Amino acid sequence: MEFPMRINKYLAHTGVASRREADELITKNKVQINGEAAVMGQQVNENDKVNVLGKTKAKSYLAYYKGRGIITHSPASHETDIATRLAKDYGISHVSPIGRLDKDSEGLMIISNDGRITGPLLDPESDHEKEYDVMVDKRVSGMFVRAMTAGVDIEGYRTKPAKVTASTKNDKRFSIILTEGKKHQIRRMCAALGYQIQTLRRVRVMNIEIGKLKPNQYRKIQGDELKMFMAELGLK
Repeated sequence: MEFPMRINKYLAHTGVASRREADELITKNKVQINGEAAVMGQQVNENDKVNVLGKTKAKSYLAYYKGRGIITHSPASHETDIATRLAKDYGISHVSPIGRLDKDSEGLMIISNDGRITGPLLDPESDHEKEYDVMVDKRVSGMFVRAMTAGVDIEGYRTKPAKVTASTKNDKRFSIILTEGKKHQIRRMCAALGYQIQTLRRVRVMNIEIGKLKPNQYRKIQGDELKMFMAELGLK
């Protein structure tokens, strides 16, 4: 860490709270620097003693399988979102989805109450890998694989190079690893090449794999898996 730094950034870097949560703690006079109440925007030096009064929320990290038809955020009145399913089926209400996966797609979502991971995980410049298993409406040709790998022009934007592998068991199926996340990107890439997606499933985010999860199932991310995930995000 480079000092001096703002108190909310310091608390985020040391794993105490996200910057937003840190600001709330400061507002409630629960943060002290060298024995005195911290103020918003205050700078912390390397030898300062920072103390947080009371307990902060325990951090939770979940790998969740979002099924088709489920909304990640802000559902309409007739729709169901992830938060509603988690609360109804498991009594889990203290976490939120990080990022999005469109309604017609399925697969892995990272769910957490740790606001620190949102920025690093979704940063388009971070090059974090996301892997998808895709079924299309016709045979995956060598030309299609080469084009998807090199990058596709979608409405004036050329996608970054990707890793694309055709299935050896089904000639309409392929896997793709992206390091970016434009809206409906894979669907738009396929459409630009004359293909329509039948199914799209996200199977991995960085080192977190969907494994044997089924729709609406979750598991905790913990141990070495969590340590690697946080390290890749530049967090403790």
